[in-house]
Amino acid sequence: MLRIHFTAADLARVHLAREPDPVWETLLSLHQLSASRRGLPVFGHWRRTARAGLAAKGLAGPARMLSVLAPASASYWPDFLTPGASADGLEAAIEELRATPRSRLRRELDRMAGAHRLPRWAHGLGAGDRTVMEEVATAFRLVHRTIVAPDWAGTARTTEADRALRTRTLRDRGVHGLLDSFRPLMVWRPPVLHVRYPEDRDLHLGGRGVRLIPSHFCWNTPIALADPTLPQVLAYPVAHPATWAPQVTRGRRAEALATAIGRTRARVLACLDTTATTGEIARRLGISAPSASEHVAALREVDLAHSRRVGAHVVHTLTPLGAALLNGELPEQRPVVPADFSPLPAAVRR
Repeated sequence: MLRIHFTAADLARVHLAREPDPVWETLLSLHQLSASRRGLPVFGHWRRTARAGLAAKGLAGPARMLSVLAPASASYWPDFLTPGASADGLEAAIEELRATPRSRLRRELDRMAGAHRLPRWAHGLGAGDRTVMEEVATAFRLVHRTIVAPDWAGTARTTEADRALRTRTLRDRGVHGLLDSFRPLMVWRPPVLHVRYPEDRDLHLGGRGVRLIPSHFCWNTPIALADPTLPQVLAYPVAHPATWAPQVTRGRRAEALATAIGRTRARVLACLDTTATTGEIARRLGISAPSASEHVAALREVDLAHSRRVGAHVVHTLTPLGAALLNGELPEQRPVVPADFSPLPAAVRR
């Protein structure tokens, strides 16, 4: 269990990341490719595409370099790999990474070497070898470009669905409500946030606050920095729909969507482009609350909408598949189906 202790000053400095973090997503995506982890079905299509992309571009070496420094099986990996500047993008993160003081490199890699045998080049990195550092920076760029960037829009949609819910909770219930909304992943017992974690420790924020990072590739367990003296972040897993459809292309028009699923249901789908309660949908569209609830239930049944209780309300939002359908996007690879197969379930085609 990780116990994060907040003061009044820390509660005033709780921030939600405005977009997916490119460095965290790159390292955690490699965790999903790790042979030591059982493949999660939700990442199945992505995993095949990512492995093919790395193989086609001959990037096994760069991917392995990052995996050695941040292995999926480790309870610790160096904090210098996830610099705070990553909030401003990959290049800003790489600049801060390259400027890491030699003393910190040595300290963090020595700590890692105490639990994992490191290759000779990693010890060179700890000794301040700039050539190795440039190779690490290049590995970040190449791996991110190959396995994360191709569906960055899909990653952003998945994390934005969570961020929208958290932002709404913060607006309606304040920071205490926000921290309490993470149950059962994390439990807020003021002034301590209890986080399920692979080790037992206490983290005192001491007025610095914390940046909460919703992560597409993080799974099951949130991840915090190991060094308690650094500006603190907490990357946490977001909910994924039963189907996650990356690699999409532009296409259909709104009129075609209305023809396919019905005009009212298409308007409800469009209404979920921003989070909304059943009552808000009904008011916006001028329909009854039971009708709005019925349409949302039908969309949810086929993984186009996601519903979650936040306090006294149930908040609805689009899934990545729903966003793709709303924007006229379809998967590039289409399955072969019988001629009499209807592409949309009856619940949606009404």
